[in-house]
Amino acid sequence: MRHFHRFAYLLTMLSVCVPTLRAEPPAQSKRIPDRYQRRREHDPDGTGKFYMDREIAIVMSHEGAWWLDRPEREKEEEPKKVIEALDLKPEMVVADIGAGSGYYSFQLAEKVGPKGKVLAVDIQKEMLEIIRQRMKKQKVTNIEPILGTESDPKLPANSVDLILLVDVYHEFAFPFEMTEAMVKALKPGGRMVFVEFRKEDKKVPIKEVHKMTQAQVLKEMKPHSLKHDKTIKSLPWQHVIFFVKSAEKEEK
Repeated sequence: MRHFHRFAYLLTMLSVCVPTLRAEPPAQSKRIPDRYQRRREHDPDGTGKFYMDREIAIVMSHEGAWWLDRPEREKEEEPKKVIEALDLKPEMVVADIGAGSGYYSFQLAEKVGPKGKVLAVDIQKEMLEIIRQRMKKQKVTNIEPILGTESDPKLPANSVDLILLVDVYHEFAFPFEMTEAMVKALKPGGRMVFVEFRKEDKKVPIKEVHKMTQAQVLKEMKPHSLKHDKTIKSLPWQHVIFFVKSAEKEEK
């Protein structure tokens, strides 16, 4: 019976990955840049939009926020190991991109301390409202909810020590533009960390478009001023891929 319930909530989670509440598309043009392609034949759980031969996944609605805070997540994903691997220091400025319900934001806020700051970015107002309510209830003052767009996280330039992206990059409608903006927001030597479900492992019980290989992440970061630092592969379902902003490269 226990295994049945586990399987049931996984199926439920995947069923809430629907594009019901997305941020407005970028206003600059209705035509997508040439770096993206539309394909009629695609994964039913994807958008039909491709970047570097990878199909972009459908965004999970705020209606699935409960899944982000499920008790089983501690065992399945071991988030404490992720937090430890980040090597956070007091007074750091950390951006939690695709913050959702704030599952990671509040853990990050505790680590950076009262003089540090967590910029909790999401494109769904409903998710940010959940964070605000939790901040009020828990009397947390070092988290700043930020409403981003599909192509811009709305972060100040050269202001962030570390950017964390947990199970979200694969859903970006405009991954190139988002990464470009995030790199600009990083301080020289700042770090960008991707936590993604391992597509290399067929045993990971997540739909294919919601997983990424390390090779694909490295491929998509190559055009940007980022250097691959290391990858942690010890989590049950995910890998943690670290990049460092290359101070010697000029921003485009």
